[in-house]
Amino acid sequence: MILQALNRYYERLIEQKPEEVAPYGYSPQKVSYEVVLAANGTIVAVNDIRVTSGKKPQPKSLVVPQVHRTSGIEPGFLWDKTSYVFGVSESSKRADKEHEAFKSLHERALSGEEDKGLQALLSFIRNWNPGQFCTPLFADELKDSIVVFRLEGDGCRFIHEREAAQRVWARLSGARTDEKPQTGLCLVSGQLEQLARLHPPIKGVRGAQTSGAAIVAFNHDAYLSYKGTLSKAESSKKENNTGANAPVSELATFAYTTALNYLLRSGEHNRQRLQVGDTSVVFWAEAADAAQAAAAEDTLFAMLSPPADDASEAARIRTVLERVAKGRPMTDLAPGLEPTTRMYVLGLAPNVSRLSIRFWQVDTFGSFVERIAQHAEDLRLEPLPWITAPSVWRLALITSPSRWSEQKKRYEQDAKSIPPQLAGELLRAILSGGPYPRSLLANTIMRFRADGDLSGLRVALCKGVLARERRRDIRTSEEEIPVSLDKQSTQPGYLLGRLFAVLENVQRAALGGQVNATIRDRFYGAASATPASIFPVLLRNTQNHLGKLRKERIGQAVNLEKEIREIVGGLPDQFPRSLKIEDQGRFAIGYYHQSKSYFTRHDAAGDAAADESAEPTDIETEGADQ
Repeated sequence: MILQALNRYYERLIEQKPEEVAPYGYSPQKVSYEVVLAANGTIVAVNDIRVTSGKKPQPKSLVVPQVHRTSGIEPGFLWDKTSYVFGVSESSKRADKEHEAFKSLHERALSGEEDKGLQALLSFIRNWNPGQFCTPLFADELKDSIVVFRLEGDGCRFIHEREAAQRVWARLSGARTDEKPQTGLCLVSGQLEQLARLHPPIKGVRGAQTSGAAIVAFNHDAYLSYKGTLSKAESSKKENNTGANAPVSELATFAYTTALNYLLRSGEHNRQRLQVGDTSVVFWAEAADAAQAAAAEDTLFAMLSPPADDASEAARIRTVLERVAKGRPMTDLAPGLEPTTRMYVLGLAPNVSRLSIRFWQVDTFGSFVERIAQHAEDLRLEPLPWITAPSVWRLALITSPSRWSEQKKRYEQDAKSIPPQLAGELLRAILSGGPYPRSLLANTIMRFRADGDLSGLRVALCKGVLARERRRDIRTSEEEIPVSLDKQSTQPGYLLGRLFAVLENVQRAALGGQVNATIRDRFYGAASATPASIFPVLLRNTQNHLGKLRKERIGQAVNLEKEIREIVGGLPDQFPRSLKIEDQGRFAIGYYHQSKSYFTRHDAAGDAAADESAEPTDIETEGADQ
């Protein structure tokens, strides 16, 4: 189904974007220089055609005749690297052999051709000597670059774009196929067609080989034994029929690989690709027209990766998700969006020279938006701990440890420590509406204990895991997971988190600026895991802090004592000896809600407003000896 969907997408691309997608037999290549030839084959100029709009020149993407090159010597037709074209290279140790293969191919293909451009190129090849590669025409930086040819006076058209060159390539590419091509039933088209023996590489998946990796490939006898015996498998290899183990036609193979390479293209303007951990995610829409498909793709991209530097766009996406969560029809929210638009999402991960399918999701655009809106609702906390909704990658990143960056003078998350599959599994849960990865809660709780960073985003992640499990009838408590401070809750984990926050506030109020490390810095891990061993000690020490506070601010002391009595009154007669991982998540939520309540100020009219300057995880870490 994946190859069929990609094949259909290629057919739409070739109609809608013929300038960006290569036709059958061609492929895009990053070309840096053009060699201008006179009619007699002499070199007139060597021009730099790289794109200079960025910080440094970048090769220009051109569609050229395709070449299937692995580790062997296989020259390109009318283009290639300098080792093939000129026999000169900084890195290749077989440049002489590569150049001979380039000469042999063009001698065989162009002899007898009357086109002026092809005659000029043939004359160049016959008269060229690698010793001619020198200044002023050739600079050292040109070595190992890809070059194309142009006939002097032929405008901006390259020789490989001339009609005569295309006719020669059509004949040549047909002659270069297997001597005994195998015909079979193509799994993609359902037609009897010539089957591809090898599939072109997929490039652009982060972590995979730079030369490309394959989705469909077989290289061991055990995988080739589709006829049942090893001897027959070896026979099939000799007959070049290894493609029969996954019968896909030459045309369908070219189509799906071209479409996938297009989706994986690099560039900041590609809004059909996301990198989530080790998973390269691509998605595309199937709609009535190109504008409708583009609108769906842009919106899905913005929802999965909200822009941090565009407040208006982030606010628009947040409004759409909030209204969708309330049941508003999508057509009333954003013009051009059609809920029935078909969407395809593919997650790819590197696996040595091959690619692993991490996930494959197919559904309507409206269904995906509803699930993303539900994800946002699952994470929702009050007061909201973010301005821009967190991306999937950011959620996965906060489960990793922090490291001090000397260059930026701040703590940064260590992306390398994230479990390889966590981010991809998280995105699949969001798109499918399924449960979040179970390791997500455990990793977040572990980070609380390790670094003491109880950021709102981490707490929201705990809340999201618990809220989604409860909605799917995986219940560890009869109470709902609260969005904001719930003083009526009797859930022990939540109450203990609230109590811990009150005790920390008593300490801070009594000692003020003299505190170097609060009880959170010293006891949070033990308090959330084994309350019975820590809370009795904390409550005894709190009486000392309250005694000091009564002498200085009697009103505040009375209010804090009242809060302690109310919370303790809702707890069992004895503190729990231990808390399960789910209750440790509730502990964090209770702590967050209670802590934030101390950083809420009221105006003269009595309206509450969140004090954004007082994030509980960013306040000074102060404390005193207990």
